[in-house]
Amino acid sequence: MPVWGVIAIQVLATATSVGLVLWGFWEWIVRPHLDRKVEELIAASREIEPGVTRGVKKGVAETLRELPENALDGTVKDSTRQFLKFGSGLFENGLSSFLGNAADLERKSGSERNGEKPGD
Repeated sequence: MPVWGVIAIQVLATATSVGLVLWGFWEWIVRPHLDRKVEELIAASREIEPGVTRGVKKGVAETLRELPENALDGTVKDSTRQFLKFGSGLFENGLSSFLGNAADLERKSGSERNGEKPGD
């Protein structure tokens, strides 16, 4: 048998044996391990939402218990009212309530282009 034939048979035998070993390692070791880990992640993800819901309910209940009695009667301080008004405006209108709306920005940039000061 010529030398190139022996080398070809050796390469094919090596490639076949390495392929079988890798396939066996994947099929009998890696895949079952990954399947177990995926099942653990799925089980953990099913427990997250009820835990978060319980935590939120507990936090809201504690906050309501800690509120002072006069806050529930409507006698909230003016600074708190202003803070709540600013917060709700920021929530409802986004940053435009803080920075101004598009018309304000156009007017401001137009007056700056005309050489006027923004306060004029």
